[in-house]
Amino acid sequence: MEEQNNKTKRDYLLPASILISALLVSGALVYNIGPRGADRGGGNLAQIGQPQAVPSTSNTKDVSKQDHILGDPDAPVKIVEFSDIECPFCKRFHVTIQQLMSEYGADGRVAWVYRHFPLDQLHSKARKEAEATECANELGGNKGFWAYLDRIFEITPSNNGLDLNLLPQIAEDIGLDRVKFEECLSSGKYAQHIESDYQDAVSSGGRGTPYSVVIAANGKKFVVSGAQPYSALKSIIDLALQEK
Repeated sequence: MEEQNNKTKRDYLLPASILISALLVSGALVYNIGPRGADRGGGNLAQIGQPQAVPSTSNTKDVSKQDHILGDPDAPVKIVEFSDIECPFCKRFHVTIQQLMSEYGADGRVAWVYRHFPLDQLHSKARKEAEATECANELGGNKGFWAYLDRIFEITPSNNGLDLNLLPQIAEDIGLDRVKFEECLSSGKYAQHIESDYQDAVSSGGRGTPYSVVIAANGKKFVVSGAQPYSALKSIIDLALQEK
């Protein structure tokens, strides 16, 4: 009888173990945080399931001319990404959105809005790197911002592995004035801007990176938590495009 009971338990446990393993493999990873300054952080699994619609009255700041926008600012759908330059999953998701923009941005259906979300508990260098992108924007405009961001994501090893002394070199590599860049970066003039983006991310519901809010033409918003694969992001964009 005891042997039969043990066999029954194994029969129940085996499918459950397979299901749990499948969920762990298929889930998208996200860097999680608690309240700012709390001793909490690390990789965790993003929620798996249908995209969550949030009210148009959510606290996410409206997209404006002050934002860093790739694509048509008047696109019916905008994806607002809150990102940490040192986050390895943000690096992966950066490539995913680049792919998305090649399909949906060329014809003006989607615009990409980038906002900073440096996770200080995990990545002490991310905030200064974010300031560097703002200096690139000051010297090279929107084109300079995106060129700098692409380059730093391309070369950074993530998780505080980038030598901050390379930041001026990256600026020079994309054609910016190195001396003026160094002056801008050392001034700390964009520290408050980075903090403002951080607070916007938290008030928008961000608890990890990458964290994105897809905004449809009618104002309906969809939350994208973690480095979702292209197929998942595409399905959310398609849903948003159907909103009128």
